[in-house]
Amino acid sequence: MNIKMTIAGQIITATLEDSHSARDFFAMLPLTLPLEDYADTEKIAYLPRKLTTLGAPKGIDPDVGDLAYYAPWGNLAIFYRDFGYSSGLLKLGRIESGLTHLTTTSAASITIEAIE
Repeated sequence: MNIKMTIAGQIITATLEDSHSARDFFAMLPLTLPLEDYADTEKIAYLPRKLTTLGAPKGIDPDVGDLAYYAPWGNLAIFYRDFGYSSGLLKLGRIESGLTHLTTTSAASITIEAIE
């Protein structure tokens, strides 16, 4: 499952994991969501509904470029800096290209679409 995210005309591509949570997220697409910076570490966007956490681990230690879901808040998280283990954080996928657009482009929204 491949997706593209557009921020201020800049394209970021990602590949989603083969998990219940990632498939649930993929089924929501396309989405256009408000985007904000969180802790100078990640960009976050609140999803229209919570994703399933069936079969998901209790948490992960995200890497730069990880696309994740923070179950307690119901938000998408795109990590552009390293961060430690977080309970309730689930990996959805990985950025393949365009990661620098997260820090070099200031935008108020993100559009996420499936790539055929």
